[in-house]
Amino acid sequence: MMDDNMIFPGSAVRVKNTGDTYYGFQGQVQRVSDGHAAVIFEGGNWTKMISFRLSELESVDVSSRKKGKK
Repeated sequence: MMDDNMIFPGSAVRVKNTGDTYYGFQGQVQRVSDGHAAVIFEGGNWTKMISFRLSELESVDVSSRKKGKK
């Protein structure tokens, strides 16, 4: 897992704030500014962009994901 200060646009992140509606959701960082990150969530028939404090997010290592069958 990466440090909070290692979150950049394009990073995969998970919401770690247990008091947040989006707790546990994973998304992709679109931009980082002034200690906040805009994260886009896509799933099924909805797409949503939400702003979070960097301290509410943790990086997700997606390089170890298993690839689906072809």
